[in-house]
Amino acid sequence: MHSPSQRAMYTALLVAGAYFMEFLDGSIIATALPQIGHSFHENAVSLNIGMTAYLLSLSVFIPLSGWLADRYGSRLVFSVAIAVFTTASMLCGSCNTLTEFTAARVLQGLGGAMMVPVGRAVVYKGTAKEDLIRATAYLVWPALVAPILGPPLGGFITTYASWRWIFFLNVPLGIFAIAATQFLIGDARDDETRPFDWLGFFLSASATCTFMYALELISRQNTPWKEAGGLMAYGLIAGAAGIWWFTTAKSPLIDLKALKIKTFSITIYGGSLFRTAINAVPFLLPLLFQLVYGLSAFASGALVLALFAGNLVMKSVTTPILRRFGFRTTLIVNGVIVALLVASCGLLTPGTARWIIMVVLFINGMVRSMQFTCQATLAFADVAREDVSAASTFMSMVQQLSNSLGIAVGAIALRIGATIHGHSHDALTMADFTVAFVLLGVIALAGVGDSLQLPKDAGALVSGRAG
Repeated sequence: MHSPSQRAMYTALLVAGAYFMEFLDGSIIATALPQIGHSFHENAVSLNIGMTAYLLSLSVFIPLSGWLADRYGSRLVFSVAIAVFTTASMLCGSCNTLTEFTAARVLQGLGGAMMVPVGRAVVYKGTAKEDLIRATAYLVWPALVAPILGPPLGGFITTYASWRWIFFLNVPLGIFAIAATQFLIGDARDDETRPFDWLGFFLSASATCTFMYALELISRQNTPWKEAGGLMAYGLIAGAAGIWWFTTAKSPLIDLKALKIKTFSITIYGGSLFRTAINAVPFLLPLLFQLVYGLSAFASGALVLALFAGNLVMKSVTTPILRRFGFRTTLIVNGVIVALLVASCGLLTPGTARWIIMVVLFINGMVRSMQFTCQATLAFADVAREDVSAASTFMSMVQQLSNSLGIAVGAIALRIGATIHGHSHDALTMADFTVAFVLLGVIALAGVGDSLQLPKDAGALVSGRAG
């Protein structure tokens, strides 16, 4: 028999493993884009729709997962989610056109969406406050490691086998996760079944889809501006209507009550800007290394591993730093450093020594690990246990939307760079990537501003520092 604390940690590891599989598929195709594009007769940048469709599907269906878990139980929903994700992975590896691939990625996102808030809520409900940093570290590492490990792993598979095996490898992992779920996750569900909020789901889904599709259109070479503008306008209007509905409805699909908590709201507002900028980096770096540096898929992915190494090194010092300086100081100082380092990626050139590139990426990995862990821990530091499920659903939706925005914004930033320098996406230069990374650095810096509103003792119960 395991103690409650041990069981909570094992559950966190299981959920983290499922997250890893989900997050990995958001980035693993980054180094395979040129090869997938060749198979589908499309250019590499246009393949960002394959990444965006997956991440967008996650954002759209996450609110549904919370309701399903309350009605049918966490264990059943988590198991079905992994099964859908695994099946969709097999379909992705069997596609022959961009349309088929995009549809399969949407289905894969549906499965992933049901895993995210359900798993997070299970972990946070079963973990004591004093163990929250440790449990959160388990849940955060997939979001940090997968986008970094994805490119080199995808590059290795693409170079020495086929890009299709990127997706087929999910099958044994999915089977193992389903089996482990039966032993570790309880079948908790709400005694009262609240009605499904169809209007709320329609407003949130349509707002997210149209807004993100508008951004995807803007990132294209020949943008249909009238269509993009119309979709953008609808997305903003539907989003505003959805916020009004969720704050007035009796049983809203998305409960925004947690936004009244300062520590939670700051990780939503400023944190979303920050995550958008950071999540564009693993998308841009493999393209830079392959299209400008001329490296192979595997070689470009291997360079990005320096980010992964930085993530690992920082894990052991995150807790001591938080106990010494607290959340407010750490988020502000570290956030500024991250923004500067993101922009500095635009100063790297094909002539830059490889060891310098790896040092820059290694330090990038260290500070982004610190920032993500701080934000994820602080978000739930002051959330009451009975509100964790609703807050987790909302947080998961926002995080996945930020991930989607990261890919779209990264593509748009490249488009801006190409436009400034007067050429097409098919002939990207170092100067285009420099513009893109600088713009991302500015966005990341803007996301740090919210942390200035935090009191000095923010999250003190979790960090162990009172001032």
